[in-house]
Amino acid sequence: MDRILVSGAGGFIGSHLVKRLKAEGNWVRGVDLKYPPFRKTQADDFVIGDLRDPRICTKVTDQPFDEVYQLAADMGGAGFVFSGENDADIMHNSALINLNMIEASYKAGVKKIFYSSSACIYPEYNQRDPDNPRCSEDSVYPAAPDSEYGWEKLFSEHLYLAFMRNYGINVRLARFHNIFGPEGSWNDGREKAPAAFCRKVAETPDGGEIEMWGDGFQTRSFLYIDECLEGVRRLMKSDFIGPVNIGSEEMVSINKLAEIIMDIAGKKLSIKHIPGPLGVRGRNSDNRLIEEKLGWKPTAPLVEGLKETYHWIEKVVAADKKQEAKRN
Repeated sequence: MDRILVSGAGGFIGSHLVKRLKAEGNWVRGVDLKYPPFRKTQADDFVIGDLRDPRICTKVTDQPFDEVYQLAADMGGAGFVFSGENDADIMHNSALINLNMIEASYKAGVKKIFYSSSACIYPEYNQRDPDNPRCSEDSVYPAAPDSEYGWEKLFSEHLYLAFMRNYGINVRLARFHNIFGPEGSWNDGREKAPAAFCRKVAETPDGGEIEMWGDGFQTRSFLYIDECLEGVRRLMKSDFIGPVNIGSEEMVSINKLAEIIMDIAGKKLSIKHIPGPLGVRGRNSDNRLIEEKLGWKPTAPLVEGLKETYHWIEKVVAADKKQEAKRN
């Protein structure tokens, strides 16, 4: 039984990771500003605390954990990251968390630490063609992320690698590409495209209209949470440091994403294209390195993960409507 710390354990990926780690038989401590919002945490111990405070980081790393997973960050979907209104908080809060957690982990004698970076670090100039984005791990420089979120992630990658070089702490780095699934943000302004469109489709009667930012020809790939966790665990068990992409190579336009969700719901809706924050024109995971180093890459079809996500959001929307009807 390994003793493991998950920071950001109240969030979407963190809460799913805790569940997986417990299923594998580990002892798990979680830490976050809040408990998971959609189900009770499965962590053996859960600390409510602000990791921007170095005293909290010291408190939760009170033993030489076998593994630490540093997932905590101030983040969200395009509406949160690309509006420009949250740039200072994103950089300040996430940088503080990482500075505190890597130092506390090193001082506590943590054996291995995982850091979740992001595909947002890749240069905007390599992602202007929606049909041919370049996101191989070695394409990061010259650096030109499309957001302050991406710049902070790139800084923090260097931070973890510097601690590894200078202090010998064992580090693993992965760049996530649009992770989605049930029990994530879906209506709080931080939701990503799959959850946002699942919500819009679930809330809109057949024959109605939903809104979409941009022309819908921008492209992305989306990775279901279970495959994300499989990649993370394989990386942690390997001798490969990273950074490495953990994402799907099944690239779709945002128009196509919405159409798949409509098909799952059995609805025919029209799309109204409106101005809004978009990010890069195209992005897709390049999985050559992960297949080479880990002998594995994500392969599950996008539609399968969207089915799980849509049906979960559909139930949550129905429950919300029922509660609102009772109040009225």
